[in-house]
Amino acid sequence: MESQRSFMLIALALVSFLLWQEWQSAYGPKAVTPVEQTQNELALPEAKFVASTNSVNSSVNNSTENAATNSAVDVPAGMASQPTVPVMQNQQGQSVRFVDVVTDTLLVTIDLLGGDVIKANLVKYPVTKGSNDSYSLLRPNADALYVAQSGLIGANGPDANPAGRPLYTTSSMQFTLNNDTLSVPLSWVGNDGLQITKTFIFTRGSHAVELQQTVANNSINTAIVQPYAQLKQTFALPESNMFMPTYRGAAYGTDQEQYQKHPFSDIEEENLRIATPAGWIAMIEHYFLSAWVPPQDKTNTIYTRSINNEFATIGYTSEPVSIAAGTQTILESVLYLGPKDQDTLKLYATGLNLTVDYGFLWFISEWLFWLLQIIQGVVVNWGVAIIIITIIVKGIMYPLTKKQYESMAKMRVLGPKMTQLKDRFGDDRQKMSQAMMELYKKEKVNPMGGCFPLLLQMPIFLALYWVFLESVELRQADFVLWITDLSTKDPFFVLPVLTGISMYMLQKLQPMTVTDEMQKKIMQFMPVMMTIFFMWFPAGLVLYWLVSNIITLVQAKIIYASMEKRGIKAH
Repeated sequence: MESQRSFMLIALALVSFLLWQEWQSAYGPKAVTPVEQTQNELALPEAKFVASTNSVNSSVNNSTENAATNSAVDVPAGMASQPTVPVMQNQQGQSVRFVDVVTDTLLVTIDLLGGDVIKANLVKYPVTKGSNDSYSLLRPNADALYVAQSGLIGANGPDANPAGRPLYTTSSMQFTLNNDTLSVPLSWVGNDGLQITKTFIFTRGSHAVELQQTVANNSINTAIVQPYAQLKQTFALPESNMFMPTYRGAAYGTDQEQYQKHPFSDIEEENLRIATPAGWIAMIEHYFLSAWVPPQDKTNTIYTRSINNEFATIGYTSEPVSIAAGTQTILESVLYLGPKDQDTLKLYATGLNLTVDYGFLWFISEWLFWLLQIIQGVVVNWGVAIIIITIIVKGIMYPLTKKQYESMAKMRVLGPKMTQLKDRFGDDRQKMSQAMMELYKKEKVNPMGGCFPLLLQMPIFLALYWVFLESVELRQADFVLWITDLSTKDPFFVLPVLTGISMYMLQKLQPMTVTDEMQKKIMQFMPVMMTIFFMWFPAGLVLYWLVSNIITLVQAKIIYASMEKRGIKAH
């Protein structure tokens, strides 16, 4: 019985640590505060945005190699020096170069220098429940830069020009989605007869932006260009706390690895370069991501780069394209800026949906999430759905729970006999072990019978925990009364206290037979410790734990009553 208690104590401590660690990762104090979007930020005077714009464009690549000869395997070169030139003037005579795009899902800012997306706010996702400020995914802040860049390199690619990236023009500085789709065309004409129209296409209800780069070759020679796109983000941000910091970092998918995280620490150590059919690259964070999806019928080279130990980039270069004189071609890619919605992400690239990171138990979590979605579609309340799926899971695992409690009860009955053996053999461990095995065999008791069912149940509970933690659908979801956001803590700590009480009742239902005083004190203190932890956990997770404990109490009562009817002492 002592070995079972020790095992259960270790298992509970491990699960508690994992829960606390994962919560700190997802819900601990954020290092980045989303920036409120204002009209002033969309039309800054040139003098005010020179520093941030140079920061955006100067570090697309710090390579000194010639992009025209090495573009198939490297990122754009010669972008360190960018001209500071006025693009057009507003009514106040201020020179601006930012294009503002407003849709029903996105507020986007595009820099005409290079045609980069330097800001993206998610309209349908407020920073906090009831806030008027939308979540800021991309941002041009000097201290927290995060942008999506794209262009053309190669022998004739304008983004490989040492003199600077192309300066596009457009018909308006503001575009608003009024129909089902919105096209934002940017134009550039080179001195060599190359003409490029970079068109961003927005669709109502979608967080995916289609990029079409139309390249017209008006020269007398064949032109060679190569599409590239990358995401860039600041390395250094303040640490959140003494525990595991909030995860943010790069990820990618290839034909060999559908989903692979690539932390900033790895980017700092060495450059990644992988050629793969199809593939994708992304920057991920809790609930949201940005991702570039290149043509899935091409071979693309995925790369990473650390820039001056200040910025981390992950990107891709696609296959070089030859454009005969007097012809044109259209090069396409997709930029996704939004929530980690599994059903949507799987439409764009294989493995992109795996950015909803359920950990090593993802294959279980995906089925549980599928079931949770079905339940929520019926009850239309995520809190009620959590209760129902917990009941279903606990019901399915009832046979395991029954075996666990029956085994524990049998071991408890053997308690006095085990004490006699200890008194008889004292410190002779070998004889004591042999006597215990003979006793187990005689009484037909498996000493690990209470542990194996627990081991089989733990993956289910951990998988369900990750479903509640990672699913953006639970973000700011209502439940009842005072719980208006299942992704944040219970404001009045009602659920944590009830959970602590339920843990205490479970503990009283299973009287401790351990003789070690320190172990007894730890076990007795466990409900108090877990109550303190749960005070800062998301309400949805605490609700799940509370319902699970209540069901376990009911199941234990039923199991013990059944055993006593069969003449087996359960307490």
